[in-house]
Amino acid sequence: MQAVNAYGFSAATKWGKTFTATDLARVSRTTLNNVQLLALSDFHGALEGGTSSNAGTAILTTAFANDRKAVASTVTLSSGDNIGAAPAISSEFEEIPTIESMNLMKFDVSTFGNHEHDRNISHVQKVIAASDFAWVASNYSSLEPLKSGTKAAKTYIIVDRGGIKVGVVGMNTAETPEVIFPGNLDFTDSSGAKKTIQISASVDGANKAIAEAKNAGADVIVALIHEGWAENSDGVAKGNLIDISKKLKGATVVLGGHSHQRYSSMLPAANLRENPKLIAQTPNAGAGYNRIQLCINNANNKLVGASLEYVTAADVVKVTPDVAGAALVKKYKDQLVAKLDVKIGQVSDLFPRGGTPAVERSGETPMGNYLADLMRKELKTDFAITNGGGLRDTFPAATYKVVNTSYKRPAPGATGPYDVTLGDAISVLPFGNSVGVATISGTQIWAALENGVSQFPTAGRFPQISGFKFSFDASKAAGARITAVTRLDGSAIAKDEKMYTVAVNDFMLYGGDGYTMLNPTTAKFPGKLLLDILVDGIKADAAAGKVTTTPKADGRIVKVG
Repeated sequence: MQAVNAYGFSAATKWGKTFTATDLARVSRTTLNNVQLLALSDFHGALEGGTSSNAGTAILTTAFANDRKAVASTVTLSSGDNIGAAPAISSEFEEIPTIESMNLMKFDVSTFGNHEHDRNISHVQKVIAASDFAWVASNYSSLEPLKSGTKAAKTYIIVDRGGIKVGVVGMNTAETPEVIFPGNLDFTDSSGAKKTIQISASVDGANKAIAEAKNAGADVIVALIHEGWAENSDGVAKGNLIDISKKLKGATVVLGGHSHQRYSSMLPAANLRENPKLIAQTPNAGAGYNRIQLCINNANNKLVGASLEYVTAADVVKVTPDVAGAALVKKYKDQLVAKLDVKIGQVSDLFPRGGTPAVERSGETPMGNYLADLMRKELKTDFAITNGGGLRDTFPAATYKVVNTSYKRPAPGATGPYDVTLGDAISVLPFGNSVGVATISGTQIWAALENGVSQFPTAGRFPQISGFKFSFDASKAAGARITAVTRLDGSAIAKDEKMYTVAVNDFMLYGGDGYTMLNPTTAKFPGKLLLDILVDGIKADAAAGKVTTTPKADGRIVKVG
């Protein structure tokens, strides 16, 4: 039994009552049907896995197959960000290994996340061509370019399982244009005109798709929403996923993503004609998936009840890995070993990432400090800023498995120092960003920091910095949260026109993550990649016979209030 309130589901416990055969004999099963949903989000190409913290392709393929054996009427779903911000085993092969993995896992439907658009539209078309599953998007201004041959994204999909028709609609986050490179949503239409896909924050498109799916015969509706839960405060759960769920009309299950958090709860029905909504979200990178049961009354196709189990990687790590899944991972891994399984140095301890909320998206973090300090030193600037969302793994990386077993790696009971490889570094920084030097004013610095903390504590725009300090009060309105900005010696950095040099990655410089105040016309690019700066820093310590020290927090970012 589980209790549910605004904060989510309680831990499962056993009910004290014992049911007799007589009790059960009175339960009629002839009018009931069951549909099982297997759902995850933000897989981000975490194919290797096989651990208690990250399941990976081979384990998930077996786990899903076992679940399907238990319930034949099963639908497998993703709320987006299957690809992008991925380790080298996916990103170095244009993300096709992830799509092939999802085919093996027998996914039925996915919506798009912002990271599906990390590359241009032609790449999205390649992904669609490689997919054996359907793609849905209900809040795009056009789906015209999202096709390849006979395969095309739809506003809704109906999957018929066990006589129950499950309608699936999808919404991507409206902030996608802010968190991808300019031009990635551009396309040329059939008339030769150049256009850009617009992604709406409104639920109107999803509600229209729900109505169309029902008119086409859908018995139950599942909405795949690439938005997430943010935090619990003031006695309620908060986040775009919850806000959107309240506005969806006719959806029985709403599956979220994007914020990399675990969440599950119920919204009561708005009226007698509506079903209550089950809302659920899983963490990222194959850390777990949701196993959902829907009990449907065949007489009127009404939801009788629903249950949700969160299946962790630790729950399934002992299943027999799927042979085809393991072979697929090995095929691509073998092509990377010579290049990536190369030791570049040692670190004194694990550089963390993630958590609730994610450390790199909510405050000062060791990798943020270390990388920003390297950027400032390398480019000889006054300051450095990089976005926390650009840090995609721990260091050494949880999603990169070394082949050389002599390397010392994090494990239960182990202590540093740990060996790190080029594969680890690429897993932390998979985007291929270059670093530039911008000349900006104190006013622009304040504006950049206000943008950085505007979506605390979940957004990837949270700034990791070097050369200065700032404090912020998250209880204040976005745009008025920065309380102080100072140099390291404590002297104030005023909100004025005094100019400073700042090392910043090209994604932010060109307006990514909302950093439109960083004028790229002032920038100079010395030809350094962010990845190169990290690798060179580790190698320099190794050449000097030193272990790279995992930095401690030094108070450069302070949350007040």
